[in-house]
Amino acid sequence: MEIVVIGGGFAGINLCKELAHHRDIRVTLVDKNNYNFFPPLIYQVATAFLEPSSISYPFRKFFAGKKNLQFRLGELQRVIPEENKIILNNGELQYDALVFATGAETNYFEMENVRKNAIPMKTLNDAIEMRNTLLKNIEKAAICKDIRKRRQLLTIVVAGGGPTGVEVSGMFAEMRKNILVKEYPELQTVASNVYLVDGGDALLSPMSVQSQSDTLEALTKLGVVVKLHTRVTDYKDDTVFFANGETIQTKNLIWAAGVSARQFDGISVESYGRGRRILVDEYNKLKGADNIYAIGDTCLQLTDMGFPEGHPQVAQVAIQQGKNLAKNFKQQSKGLALKPFSYKDKGSMAIIGKNKAVVDIPNPKIHLNGFIAWMAWLFIHLISLISYRNRVQTFYNWMVAYFSKDQSLRMIIRPDKK
Repeated sequence: MEIVVIGGGFAGINLCKELAHHRDIRVTLVDKNNYNFFPPLIYQVATAFLEPSSISYPFRKFFAGKKNLQFRLGELQRVIPEENKIILNNGELQYDALVFATGAETNYFEMENVRKNAIPMKTLNDAIEMRNTLLKNIEKAAICKDIRKRRQLLTIVVAGGGPTGVEVSGMFAEMRKNILVKEYPELQTVASNVYLVDGGDALLSPMSVQSQSDTLEALTKLGVVVKLHTRVTDYKDDTVFFANGETIQTKNLIWAAGVSARQFDGISVESYGRGRRILVDEYNKLKGADNIYAIGDTCLQLTDMGFPEGHPQVAQVAIQQGKNLAKNFKQQSKGLALKPFSYKDKGSMAIIGKNKAVVDIPNPKIHLNGFIAWMAWLFIHLISLISYRNRVQTFYNWMVAYFSKDQSLRMIIRPDKK
């Protein structure tokens, strides 16, 4: 059985892991990058507390020794379902089963100026670009004589009050407190702010009221200016415009406000639901298709009784769907009955700063905050990294950062434009 998987994120890589060494199944993973990376720690790369290599791992190294797994570097251009074939930017592949595991991309809500000028927070490339941009702006501020321009260079606006927005704004607040004062004496007297803005009425809206209030209190103590009921409408001329008429002058708008799935040439428009997510049945099969599947953020499954509006676009859903689909492929190869997908919510968490985090566990209903929640967040994220090398490297960097309140990774490294 020839299975082609498009995308090597949480969903795709877990599907491949479960099918490794299965003698009746051969899997080809297609991805535009030659590495898997860990999105929950993207913001730590962007703020120079981790190197990209700490949260990424090459697919080919991961597949080494697994004879039925192979990797293809490429981008999907078109699907031809009637021929069981996909067209890539560098060739084509035949399949017996096709699996979309392409995740989601940044959603700018049709605001072109925001798309062109804001700093996204979705890929490893985004994180490196953000690190370079922020460090360059700090260096510019250090030699700028105009007080208003210096404030623009140092002011940071984070749009989006979900886990990414909360985590990155907390990190910036701690950097301003512990690092700028030591390394940039020229900027000690310059006023600057970290703003976290969201159009809703609470931060971390999917989490408990306790977590929302704990997070708001902790961020406020760190010096983050939290603005709720504040929706971004435009970003031009270094000015963020809001629906309520307010504006903030800044050269740093970090966009963590939403995601949407991708659409693919060859998949009919009727196959997509809310957020451009592919509509699938209880087995993650594309409705109306015999051998096309979708898992993770890119699919919308309305058959799970506990989640009639669809599953949240979080890592655990992607991981569990990848594993369940792999089991069904094994069952299918043996002619046995398939198992419908049912999501088991293991809880949610967000880190706010040093010794500060919130954790919600649904069953039994438990809420944690402060140091215990922070330790739980560190442990879960550490063991979730794909390789032992990633875990050791990340743990070492975290220990250095914890005891020194600093990290020595703030290099501006970028390729020359030839």
